[in-house]
Amino acid sequence: MTAAGLTSDRAAELLKQEGPNLLPAEKPVSQWRKLWGELTHFFALMLWCAAALAFLADLPQLGVAIIVVVLVNGVFAHIQQERAQHAAARLRGLLPADVLVRRDGRVRTVHASELVVNDVVVLAAGDRVPADVVLVLAGACAVDESMLTGESNPVPKTAGDSAWGGTFLVNGDAEAAVTATGARTRLAGIALLTTGAVSPPTPLSLELRRIVRVVASVALAIAALFFLVSLLVGIQWRDSFLFAIGVAVALVPEGLLPTVTLSLAMGAQRMASRNALVRNLEAVETLGSTTFICTDKTGTLTQNRMNAVEVFTPTGRVSIAGEGYSPEGTVLGEGREEAAEAALAALAASHGRAELHEGQWRASGDPMEAAIDVLARRLTGRARAEMAPSRRFAFDPVRRRESAIVGQNLFCKGAPEAVLPLCVEVPPEVTQQVEHMASRGLRVIAVARRGMAGPPGSWEARRAEDIECGMELLGLIGLHDPPRPDVGDIIRTARQAGLKLAMITGDHPATAAAIAREIGLMGEPERVLEGTDLPEDEQLLGALLDRDGVVVSRVSPEQKLRVAKALQSRGHVVAMTGDGVNDGPALREADIGVAMGLSGTDVAREAADLVLLDDHFGTIVAAIEQGRATYSNIHRFLTYHLTDNVAELTPFVVWALSGGQFPLALGVLQILALDIGTDLLPALALGAEPPGKHVLARPPERRHLMDRQLMVRVFCVLGPVEAAVEMGAFSAVLFGGGWNRAELPDPALLMAASGAAFAAVVLGQLANAFACRSATVPPWRLGLGTNKLLVWAVLAELAVLAACLYVPQLAALLGQAPPPAAGLLLAALAVPAVLAADWAYKAARSRGNRR
Repeated sequence: MTAAGLTSDRAAELLKQEGPNLLPAEKPVSQWRKLWGELTHFFALMLWCAAALAFLADLPQLGVAIIVVVLVNGVFAHIQQERAQHAAARLRGLLPADVLVRRDGRVRTVHASELVVNDVVVLAAGDRVPADVVLVLAGACAVDESMLTGESNPVPKTAGDSAWGGTFLVNGDAEAAVTATGARTRLAGIALLTTGAVSPPTPLSLELRRIVRVVASVALAIAALFFLVSLLVGIQWRDSFLFAIGVAVALVPEGLLPTVTLSLAMGAQRMASRNALVRNLEAVETLGSTTFICTDKTGTLTQNRMNAVEVFTPTGRVSIAGEGYSPEGTVLGEGREEAAEAALAALAASHGRAELHEGQWRASGDPMEAAIDVLARRLTGRARAEMAPSRRFAFDPVRRRESAIVGQNLFCKGAPEAVLPLCVEVPPEVTQQVEHMASRGLRVIAVARRGMAGPPGSWEARRAEDIECGMELLGLIGLHDPPRPDVGDIIRTARQAGLKLAMITGDHPATAAAIAREIGLMGEPERVLEGTDLPEDEQLLGALLDRDGVVVSRVSPEQKLRVAKALQSRGHVVAMTGDGVNDGPALREADIGVAMGLSGTDVAREAADLVLLDDHFGTIVAAIEQGRATYSNIHRFLTYHLTDNVAELTPFVVWALSGGQFPLALGVLQILALDIGTDLLPALALGAEPPGKHVLARPPERRHLMDRQLMVRVFCVLGPVEAAVEMGAFSAVLFGGGWNRAELPDPALLMAASGAAFAAVVLGQLANAFACRSATVPPWRLGLGTNKLLVWAVLAELAVLAACLYVPQLAALLGQAPPPAAGLLLAALAVPAVLAADWAYKAARSRGNRR
């Protein structure tokens, strides 16, 4: 190994010999074990017990039918879980995994999987260590090894120390030689020991479990109550038991859990198609409840395409014009040599460079430092040979500056307020120039130099505070980062959605305010704060920040964390963006931590719930839109499931209240057929409903999955109407066939009437599926083309209905027969009845909301 690292040819040879730098694939859980889990959850266990009791009661057909339902639901849920897991694995592969490596005597960007032993990697604060390494150069380095050791405090590292793959460089910068890759790393050995670890349940999982247990408890309690009532009115225990099983089965929404999982997975995939990677499915639901976005400026609201456009020196000012990171440019003004000297000094204290990649100039590393490299090329007219510092003092949010010792000189760059006080003889106009440049939206950095007297050994071990003083100011560099062209429209959309916005940035207050005004984020009256101005009291801080359009500048990571906590204390669901190594605590504290996928550090991405693959503010709003849609979809199919349960339970209630004198309109086998034939496919299609046009035209909804609105709609509107048509069609066929309550109905007549009731429920659910597409808009205003899955699901539902009525063997098994034409016509009235009731309910709610 040389100081330049490996050659590309040698690296390619080693890659063939050693294999890619990838952890060994985790041993998958067997498909049988996963399927067993789907067949033994709480709902499934209830149905297994019901099947066993049916066999004991000499009802083998019922027992077999219940077993078929459990198996069909279990297999379907298993398939959906596998699809969700495979989708999540594909989405994780979208995360960037690049690393800087020295090859062929220069720094290049390669994929981490291409690293080989003896490669020399270049690391900066926030980077994940890509393999086991030994540090060759280390400047103020500290490594977070908590994932290996459990210790939360970063471990200081110096040249010669080892660092392990998977850990994070949280401070300083380093160059390191790779000692082990892939399966030979320490992390690989530990990963094999932790493959059985189980993640804790999420809030959404806990609420779903609560719903499952509540519904199951209610189902069992009602079934037991009706069993006792039927015994008291003189019904045989066998019939009473059949009745109790029917009640329990009618109330259990077996397809609820797989439908929720599928809806979340589809929401996550749709977000990924819009460059938003969700790191856990439950975050999809949380996004829909977001009320406050705390966004960074650089790269999120702006293009993160830094361009150094101005250099002020004590002897003059030059303006520079050029496109992107191309070294071609035009220089105007006086003091070009002094400006070039300042640019080269800033470059010495930088890592980032501009590289020609596939015929295009791009930033490698920090875009700001790449812009400094371009500035030096434009001012000098040539590429600068790479300078190898003997020591670096890395940037951190407290010092707000970075410096490097090259030869006998210390070069320093940073925020003007952090550098100017350390310089001697700063002209008075410099401070005025800082304000003038910042007020035009430029990011301003100050550049200084100090000659190091004496041999290197006399200052090599000294602290940064002892060396970064008595410096000579070389100049100010103004960098322009243009706002994204569409960000103003997106901000207006976010405000229409009831979201409050705040800019939280480390930039100069004048720079932040100028950009906020330009893009329309600044509120009225204007409120621009600095991190040092924030009150210590959390309640005062929350009251100060709880408004739209506030700008907080020069903020530290600790202050960013306090901002998140203060807004949460005011009842907000906070989305917080971040890209730096020190943003991790704030990202974890926020309800939704949002990391930058392009420019963010590995530490930030690891701490976040959402990763923006394009670093665009608009992607946050798009993810919130999809989150709201997914949350609404869960409500949609819950409404759909529970409405069906009301219609299924009603015949048993009527039978019990009549003391067994009024025949059962539906049997248990019919209810099981309804759950499979009507609930499953349309509910899944409702879970795939795309975002509506007005999802972002209203404030965020803050409610539980089963809220008062859902219960009223199900138990007071849709359910009763569907049940009324069901019992009406059943009664009409019975009485029309000559039955009177003094005698038992003819079996053929009873089967035909039961077929009418079955058809009424199926057709009512057909209308209900379309009604549930929106909580406010009638289905005929939504169009059929926006959810084609629902159209196919309803067609399948009609095919199931036809088979259940007109295939003799299947109809006989279910205990029903085709109803007469009049009975079928009455059953078909369920469609307009459900749609009319839904329209009336939505119209009444709309009038109530306008009052």
